[in-house]
Amino acid sequence: MRLIDQGKDYVLSLYRIVVCLLFVSHGAGTLFGVLGGKRQALAFGSWPGWWAAVIQLVAGGLVLIGLFTRVAALLCSGSMAFAYFTVHLPKSFFPLENGGEASVQFCWAYLLVVFLGPGVWSIGRLLRRFAEVRRNFGGYPRRAMRPSQDRVAQE
Repeated sequence: MRLIDQGKDYVLSLYRIVVCLLFVSHGAGTLFGVLGGKRQALAFGSWPGWWAAVIQLVAGGLVLIGLFTRVAALLCSGSMAFAYFTVHLPKSFFPLENGGEASVQFCWAYLLVVFLGPGVWSIGRLLRRFAEVRRNFGGYPRRAMRPSQDRVAQE
């Protein structure tokens, strides 16, 4: 059980990265017609498809690298809930019948990231650690000097 607890944050990071790669790929496919997506890209600014694809690409990319993770994940989760309720639900209530499985799964996956955070592998965590080091050492670390140079620097 201890091993599982020790790996929790690393598995959470891997989970976030895999989910985001799928999400970003979906957005890139919709916007640019690549990666097996739509054969033709959507018209610029068309509602709601183009905007959803921008959210998938940009906010999904932020969550992927772990920058502004919780806010971006909340945006991704909300966009998938919107997609389910406006596009899929009018066809049928059940996701297997209305084709909304991916929307439901992405919605709940991103909501999980909102509450659990990005895990250990994230740019946000790296930036916080860098800021902490700067705060603790009063700026950038000084270059090591030989004792003779240190006396000259103090004068």
